[in-house]
Amino acid sequence: MLELLRVRRILEPAAAAMAAEVITDEQVQGLHELLGRLGPHPDVDALVANDLEFHRRISAYSGNSALWSLLDSLSGPATRARFCRSVVQRGGTERRLAEHRAILDALISRDPDVARSWSTVHVASVEHDWLTSLL
Repeated sequence: MLELLRVRRILEPAAAAMAAEVITDEQVQGLHELLGRLGPHPDVDALVANDLEFHRRISAYSGNSALWSLLDSLSGPATRARFCRSVVQRGGTERRLAEHRAILDALISRDPDVARSWSTVHVASVEHDWLTSLL
């Protein structure tokens, strides 16, 4: 799991930066609606499904099908469920949602550097939570 997270920490920020350069208004709106469906206190299953779709869309919006394929193979539903369950158990749901909103704000601004930065923070935060859940 830790190795998968470390690879995601390399690839997902690149996908977010690339998406920021080419994302359409309709795609931004779709991401906004996706996050809005969760509400303030989602259950684990809803969080897992939403998280998976949020990241899949961003990698698809990067315009790089090889990058999308790599990220998709690393982040299946079972893997996401394990990460999200540890996050929810440790009270990190609000932080995770705030990080998703920050990534979306960077995409709305079409700022690849900020999108890359927030995506890095987000995946590093998940990695940190995963490591501390093992202790």
